[in-house]
Amino acid sequence: MKETSKNSIGIARIIKRMCVFGVGLIVLVLLVVAAKAGYAAEAAAAGVVDPGIVRWGFLAAAISVAVGSIGAGLAVAYVGAAAVAVVGEKPEMAGRALVFVGLAEGIAIYGLIIAIMILGKL
Repeated sequence: MKETSKNSIGIARIIKRMCVFGVGLIVLVLLVVAAKAGYAAEAAAAGVVDPGIVRWGFLAAAISVAVGSIGAGLAVAYVGAAAVAVVGEKPEMAGRALVFVGLAEGIAIYGLIIAIMILGKL
């Protein structure tokens, strides 16, 4: 029993580190895209768009969707397992458990919204 608790604490630390890394990576990519956006605005005024800017924009959108989806998958895995355990013990808690699973899925939607915003600027 003690091994399971140590293992779950280790997994929780890994998930926290992955989330921090993912957020940091998204911020870094968005800063790079924002820095390139000034150059893109000048080039667009001249009628020429640098393909490198478009490439970085697509990369930023892909990373935001990927990190958001991975984070949502991990969150749903843990929240869903806990929800099934709660519903097994108290079936009347199914509605509340479903709400928490839906909140975990919202992380992927946020990543998708950021990607749409990035692609809208290209």
